[in-house]
Amino acid sequence: MWLINSSIGRKVIMSVTGMALILFMTFHCCMNLVALFSKDAYNMICALLGANWYAVAATVGLGALAVCHIVYAFILTAQNRRARGDNRYAVTEKPAAVEWASQNMLVLGLIVLLGLGLHLFNFWYNMMFAELLHVKFMYEPADGFAYIHHTFSNPVYVVLYIVWICALWFHLSHGFWSAMQTVGINGKVWFNRWKTIGNIYVTLLMLGFLVVVLAFAFGCAPSLA
Repeated sequence: MWLINSSIGRKVIMSVTGMALILFMTFHCCMNLVALFSKDAYNMICALLGANWYAVAATVGLGALAVCHIVYAFILTAQNRRARGDNRYAVTEKPAAVEWASQNMLVLGLIVLLGLGLHLFNFWYNMMFAELLHVKFMYEPADGFAYIHHTFSNPVYVVLYIVWICALWFHLSHGFWSAMQTVGINGKVWFNRWKTIGNIYVTLLMLGFLVVVLAFAFGCAPSLA
């Protein structure tokens, strides 16, 4: 099958899974912003998206998308390294047209992956996983607001999440327009337009996550009581 066996097919899979993950992050960001206004509203969403069958199915699907995206990223990186051969060790001047993010997508991807693991530990493990096992860790599984407060009251977590968000911005700002280029939604006119649209969209998305982190870190969010 060309989607699996060809380089172009693998890039298409990378692009489609990447765009799906961006859509999920958009939903996740909108959900997080609710916590800035109402503890009860945020916890109501957490309860709705608890360990129900549809939430578990969506989590499995999301995990499959993420794994597929990561695996194909490593495959394409290994392919590119083999194609360059010994030339990758030569000292050459980097072309100005090639962005920093494009040259460091693997490193950025690894930072994103480590941040994802931290995020899953702080929230998914304590919430959906706890509900599935019918156990309680620090707070009730559906009390996502308490977990946000607890996580971002720790300065170490605040710094780690800021680093993660910055890495996500670099990774997604390149990945957005690159995905459009791969699936053919670009052309001479739209190439620069997609880059601009992608940068604006990803910047607003990451600012949404950053605002939540900083609001809870500096006590600007609703109180836990």
